[in-house]
Amino acid sequence: MASDRQGAMVELRGLEKSFGSYKVLDGISGAVNKGEVIVVCGPSGSGKSTMIRTINRLEEIDGGSIIVDSRDIHDKAYDINTLRSKIGFVFQQYNLFPHLSALQNVTLSPIKVAKMPKAEAADLAAHLLEKVGLKDKINAMPANLSGGQQQRVAIARALAQNASVMLLDEPTSALDPEMVGEVLQVIQKLAEEGMTMMVVTHEMGFASKAADVVWFMDQGRIIEKAKPEAFFNNPTHPRLQKFLSDLLH
Repeated sequence: MASDRQGAMVELRGLEKSFGSYKVLDGISGAVNKGEVIVVCGPSGSGKSTMIRTINRLEEIDGGSIIVDSRDIHDKAYDINTLRSKIGFVFQQYNLFPHLSALQNVTLSPIKVAKMPKAEAADLAAHLLEKVGLKDKINAMPANLSGGQQQRVAIARALAQNASVMLLDEPTSALDPEMVGEVLQVIQKLAEEGMTMMVVTHEMGFASKAADVVWFMDQGRIIEKAKPEAFFNNPTHPRLQKFLSDLLH
């Protein structure tokens, strides 16, 4: 496992977060190194989505610190839009603009945020839509795309930011089973190309193939971190042993 202090693109130090009296993050620490794929799994309600949403400040923390690309993201001098331009985020529910075509959804950030000329942004979007296997759907509206296709547009949109790191929050959980594979294939290809990623998912097959390290969360804590082979074949924490046993049965 990579060191928690060297070459870290994202570093979490003692994250604390509560909703009322419910502690959802309880001292979370860990690092994602450049080019590394971290898969985060665990039972529902373990704090996985909250944790990943703190990294681009969609959720604020109550304690601890988050370093992205060597900058403390809560530094008063650090503009939140600058932060978010460095981080691609793929949601469970795609979050595409329904009145914009696939191409327009992907060009929006490069044009509005990066001030890229429209023609250049359109070329970039066409390239990215081809990369996610949607070359023929460039002018399609979201309502005319399947869930899997919409999620692949969302991935292309996140890539269009030229982000340093991609965060994916259960990117296949809203999809019909037959569409899950097409989205995971795109994510796995990005992993193979060296994209730095954190992926919250229940897809254990994907975790075993694509992850460099798997984090297992339960009750707001990371209770096991291991390379996939050790994680699946030799889990040490009793809670993880039970989780994997339940999945098998």
